[in-house]
Amino acid sequence: MTKITQPQRLDLIPPSAPFSEEQRAWLNGFFAGLMSMDDAGVVALSPAENAAIAGEADDGAAPWHDPTLQLQERMTLAQGRPLRRRIMAAMAQQDCGQCGYDCQNYAEALFAGKEERLNLCAPGGKDTARMLKTLTQERDATPSTGIEPPAPPCSPSTSAPGRSRDNPVEAIFLSRRRLNKPASEKETWHIELDLSKSGIDYSVGDSLGVFAQNDLGLVDQIIAMIGASPLAPVRGKSLREALRDDCALSPAPDRLFELISFLTGGETRAKARALAQGEDSDNDADLDVLAALMKFPGVRPHAEAFVEALEPLQPRLYSISSSPKAAPGRVSLTVDAVRYKIGKRLRKGVASTFLAERIESEAPVKVYVQASHGFSLPNDPNAPVVMIGPGTGVAPFRAFLQERQAIGARGRNWLFFGHQRSDCDFFYSDELNAMKSSGVLTRLSLAWSRDGSEKFYVQDRMREVGRDLFAWLAEGAHIYVCGDAKRMAKDVERALVDIVAQYGARATDEAVAFVAELKKSGRYRQDVY
Repeated sequence: MTKITQPQRLDLIPPSAPFSEEQRAWLNGFFAGLMSMDDAGVVALSPAENAAIAGEADDGAAPWHDPTLQLQERMTLAQGRPLRRRIMAAMAQQDCGQCGYDCQNYAEALFAGKEERLNLCAPGGKDTARMLKTLTQERDATPSTGIEPPAPPCSPSTSAPGRSRDNPVEAIFLSRRRLNKPASEKETWHIELDLSKSGIDYSVGDSLGVFAQNDLGLVDQIIAMIGASPLAPVRGKSLREALRDDCALSPAPDRLFELISFLTGGETRAKARALAQGEDSDNDADLDVLAALMKFPGVRPHAEAFVEALEPLQPRLYSISSSPKAAPGRVSLTVDAVRYKIGKRLRKGVASTFLAERIESEAPVKVYVQASHGFSLPNDPNAPVVMIGPGTGVAPFRAFLQERQAIGARGRNWLFFGHQRSDCDFFYSDELNAMKSSGVLTRLSLAWSRDGSEKFYVQDRMREVGRDLFAWLAEGAHIYVCGDAKRMAKDVERALVDIVAQYGARATDEAVAFVAELKKSGRYRQDVY
């Protein structure tokens, strides 16, 4: 009797690869179709087929997927990985959704050529845009294998109204209230918006994308520098309106320096070209559009060419600081107004000062809700929760506490909050103290960096109460961190590792593994920027 050999199943795409089950099945089937099986095994593939498989082979790990790492650190970790993965490593790794995707799906869309905009990673800024330009040039220079990469799982263009940057809705600005007292060195505002007619809702942990307008004072200075008429027609509107509503005016993009180089000559042209390539010795990161024009006085680009050289004005994301159960039809934000000087010029954050001073009550503003990537309360209302949010990082935790109060959750709540000075920077002090008195807020641990002779931060307070904090962890507490990615989030995680090592009687590497397991299991969540 002739033995009938059952065909082998090929799993060339490992389960850990960054594809859905449907995508894995399709890819496995596709590559299986390229192969013929016999009793001896797999026949040799053509060089092009081998290149195709090798180009996509990856274990699915993403060690660079950490918002506390700098760009070059992430690119080093991604060395030797397929191009699509190196593109992902170039992102800011915040999964903030500001680009309309998460980091992985934005990378997939760029790699597949289904997204052409290289400047959508707002937290990554110019450095990320330049790295993406280099990587996409590598993509374009690679001979095609004829294999169509899987499409990204989602596309912002197909989202429902108010659920992505490409499909915003209209909210109404209601009010602003300063949270700092006059002696503060900071300027932080509680913002209220009306969503009742927008057709959208949100959940605690979500963020709100806000489409701001540029300061007209800055716009008018730029128009004067290029010697154009404010009424010059550009894209169906006046130049002044286009610069106010549509164009990013900071930082100065490489394309602006390229345009300037075409309008000048000699050493000036060489200077502009060097800036366009990021090769100038000056700190070009400090150059906004006005500063760039001041660097090349007398350049007079055509209004339309000038606008085309600028990047589109990006929406800004803010953590929502309210629960829809506590304030139906409304949404709150907690916003630091950004103002700083470079040389003698005062610079202003676009969206923060738009909300803090320029938009008027009852004025419409375009917004969208960016759903959280797991930064949400535990499903079990009895689970204890530890929230660490200095400064405006308290925003989502105000929402968490309002939500738990509204649903009558019995789980314990512990908030770590810190800022500069206790007498003028204690945001929402009346609300938080009332929640503590009523029992909604079990513990409130405060840290003030400027009240004493030495600076004291939330991570210092964590160490001070480390025994109790570890006891909460041992009882199943979920840990949430919101705020600065580069310093605070690193310091908080380091403090947590030290606490686990000290009070959990673990070696340092065991404590690191313990915290990593908290992340993996969803008990350690970060919303950092």
